[in-house]
Amino acid sequence: MTSILSRRGLLLTGAGIGAVTGLGVSRTAAQAPQDPCRVAVSAGINAGTYRFHIGDIQATIISDGTIAGNIRIYARDAEQAELDAVLGAAHLSQSQFPLQLNAMLLEQGSRRILIDPGANLAMGPNGGRLISRLADLGLAPGDIEAIVITHTHPDHVGNLRNQDGTVAFPKAGVYVPEPDWQFFYINERDLSHLPMPRDFQERFIRNIKISLEAVAGNVIRYQPGREVLPGIMTVPAHGHTPGMSALLIASGGDQLMVTADLAYHPLLNIDQGWMPGVDIDGPAARQTRNRLFDRAAADNLCQRRLNPDPL
Repeated sequence: MTSILSRRGLLLTGAGIGAVTGLGVSRTAAQAPQDPCRVAVSAGINAGTYRFHIGDIQATIISDGTIAGNIRIYARDAEQAELDAVLGAAHLSQSQFPLQLNAMLLEQGSRRILIDPGANLAMGPNGGRLISRLADLGLAPGDIEAIVITHTHPDHVGNLRNQDGTVAFPKAGVYVPEPDWQFFYINERDLSHLPMPRDFQERFIRNIKISLEAVAGNVIRYQPGREVLPGIMTVPAHGHTPGMSALLIASGGDQLMVTADLAYHPLLNIDQGWMPGVDIDGPAARQTRNRLFDRAAADNLCQRRLNPDPL
């Protein structure tokens, strides 16, 4: 089942905590559609993989699984009556609101890069599908040469380590935003403001630290706003975390903006504009969300649809 939602011509290829959310592939001016695109969001079971091209880059969205949590984690400031009405009209649950855990694989020639590899089991038992789905594509962990992290929440870094604590991708350099490295890994943080039980908050921080500790020797720290690899530019997107970055991926005349956790779900955080409860700085996150989605619309970073490539 697919629901269609309008938002100034933006197309989201995935949504949810730990998701890689892309804003469609833009074309050259001569190829760009003249009328607005629309937002398409999967509301059903996540497929294992979804493939498309960004110029000469083969891109694959890979499902690491799913997560479900209380709606207040994703819409902290919603009035209850309005929230009831919006969710009721969409036939969605408040108590176990489902979201997708997605990673992105980029292949260009022999180069293989992962964007935000996902949660493993750091956010519950329904994650941890990434390695097996890479195998379905004929790839082993040793085939990945680089991993780019948009921010260091556990649903984005959990798959950096295996369950036994060993490095999951032994040959990969891991690009991590410097502000997140300092905030979550170097310093001790109190997350008592988050709308989660205390034991969950403690596990949240612990899972970040053990995941980053496993790859500390392979980490390349970056300042948001710089190109980390050829064709991959980081775009400052602070607020959700101090160092969160959107990614602008370019090849030939095509571009894709990976928006990470700017929005968990377009129904909640774009159409309604409700604030996620896990944003470190809620007002800054809202400003960033508006700025980058407006930029994507103004720069025509969309098309009518991303046609999947046959597997």
